[in-house]
Amino acid sequence: MLQTIEWKNSTLWLLDQTLLPNRIEFIECHNFQRVAQAIKRLEVRGAPAIGAAAAFGLVLGAKELCNDSDFGTSIERVAEELRQTRPTAVNLFWAIERMMSIIHKANRDKDIIDLVKDLEKEAISIASEDCAMNHKISQYGAQLFNEPVSILTHCNAGALATAGFGTALGVIRQAFSEGKITRVFADETRPLLQGARLTAWELMQENIPVTLITDNMAGWVMKKNMVQVVIVGADRITLNGDVANKIGTYSVAVLAKEHNIPFYVAAPVSTFDFTMDSGLDIPIEERHADEVAQFAGVLTAPEGVEVFNPAFDVTPNSLISAIITEYGVLEQPYHEAIIALQQKIKGVL
Repeated sequence: MLQTIEWKNSTLWLLDQTLLPNRIEFIECHNFQRVAQAIKRLEVRGAPAIGAAAAFGLVLGAKELCNDSDFGTSIERVAEELRQTRPTAVNLFWAIERMMSIIHKANRDKDIIDLVKDLEKEAISIASEDCAMNHKISQYGAQLFNEPVSILTHCNAGALATAGFGTALGVIRQAFSEGKITRVFADETRPLLQGARLTAWELMQENIPVTLITDNMAGWVMKKNMVQVVIVGADRITLNGDVANKIGTYSVAVLAKEHNIPFYVAAPVSTFDFTMDSGLDIPIEERHADEVAQFAGVLTAPEGVEVFNPAFDVTPNSLISAIITEYGVLEQPYHEAIIALQQKIKGVL
């Protein structure tokens, strides 16, 4: 597996996912502005990976401000610029708040250089913890399969979307290693083709059997009994178990329900928004019309046509069979299960 994020010699290296699968190139980030740009452009993507990248972005911003007489105010501006990059993935906000808490708890007399070192340690911890969480999620998820199954996934929730092994694709990797996966069907995932460009590529690198389909083939594949399980990642999960994920996830969940196919969500606790009651409150990012009206830079729709391009949709908890976390598998009723999860996390901390 290629490493999506690497921190080396005070520089953040990000695998440019907009170029995959045709080219493998890394972006060299020396300042927080370049990190923010990479997040906006989807050069780094996937909720956990975005969070880790933002954490290192804050380190780079802090390094630039070592001689700033009003460090506190200036670093808040850096944090806000990073927050504004993408509104839906809660991991972004979680990581930034975790980093800012280091600053808020620091003694006022603490040397800024020492504070920057503390921030660097915290960002490294966020990335390494994500790798460990991915493996735990994968182990819990693989236990859900009692016999070999064919599985469908939407978008990319693999190593590319995290700092390590992957969430939904991590479960698939683990289950495949245990002989529980016969084939993976990867939705193409319009309009930016994360399933075609990233998921199919990741699985082929590890010789996991994968079949690429367009998004509008999912229902027919289910009807033909070619799929027994669906598993996806998440960008935000609310207290009642509603899940925001890449656009098209809701449609897949409705189809899975119609065909009596289990629909699983795999995500770390950093993806849970314990302040939000339901998916009705989740802010949904809308992106540029060109992503829909063009393909590979070529106009494929009438020039000037009105375009609606939400990057995410929300799947209601009633369509979700289970949510797989690093603390175990959550089942209905989700509100009680998620409150219990929150209390468990507080106890651990």
